[in-house]
Amino acid sequence: METFELHTEYIQLNQLLKAMSWCNDGGQANAMIDDGLVFVNGQQEFRRRNKIVAGYTVKLGKQEVKVVKAGE
Repeated sequence: METFELHTEYIQLNQLLKAMSWCNDGGQANAMIDDGLVFVNGQQEFRRRNKIVAGYTVKLGKQEVKVVKAGE
C-alpha cells in the first residue's frame, strides 16, 4: 500500500487520483468515480469532491493509498 502525505486539511477525491497518477486528467478521474471504481474506507464512493482527510484509505482496482498527515 502506498502513502500520500497530506499538507492541508483535506484533498478532494478527484484531485487525489490525479496526484497519485492513477489517471491522466480530471475528466478521467471523474469518470472513474462516476463508474463506481473508487472506494474510500471500503465503501464505494460516487462524490467526486469528497473531502479525503488523514487516516482515510482510497482504493482503485489493485491500487491502494493510505492518506497520512505530512510529517507523521
